[in-house]
Amino acid sequence: MVSNSLTKTQSSSSDGSNLAVNPGATLDKDAFMKLLLIELQYQDPTDPMDSEKMLTQTSQLATLEAQENTNKVMEKLAGQMKNSMNMYAISAIGKMASIGYNAVTMEKGEGSKFEIYFPHEIHSGKLLIEDKNGNLVRSIDLEEGEQGVLAFEWDGFDDNGNELPSGYYSVKAEYLDSELNQQKTQFGIYPVEAVRIEGDEALIKLGSSYVPIDYVVEFY
Repeated sequence: MVSNSLTKTQSSSSDGSNLAVNPGATLDKDAFMKLLLIELQYQDPTDPMDSEKMLTQTSQLATLEAQENTNKVMEKLAGQMKNSMNMYAISAIGKMASIGYNAVTMEKGEGSKFEIYFPHEIHSGKLLIEDKNGNLVRSIDLEEGEQGVLAFEWDGFDDNGNELPSGYYSVKAEYLDSELNQQKTQFGIYPVEAVRIEGDEALIKLGSSYVPIDYVVEFY
């Protein structure tokens, strides 16, 4: 009989010496074939293995080999998908990326730091911070400046000087550009400036940070 143990497979001759050992604690198709050949070699001549048992074990070998080949194909396919995803990330350079929300995390006593992308030069305007109910809690004047990703730091207080509780707050900006046209922007939308590959993972640069490509819900 072929042993069905997955931890160790071994056959011994009449003098107790080991004939086959599976030190890897796995039974691949090569180990299966060795065991089958040893079983045939040391079978009792007066009671040979019947044809039905032989067909059963060779069928098991064919099934094991097919499963092993399938695993290899799946591993290769997974590798190709990772490479395809990396190429997709590289092709996103220069496009706009949205993470799907415009809320920042504010911790009471610590405030919040975040970045917003301004596609046009700023003439004047306001940064607007709203609570989860859509109520405007803080309005901050924007200084005249160049376009690009600008960093902000909010102390966590509202316009009346009250310290707000920890939570998520949406952030957007309404401003006039250098030609006095009305413009809008918000937290969570940035141009893709670069791509970095770390191991099998593609990281894209949004603002000053590199984030996994899975963080992005839309490129446009």
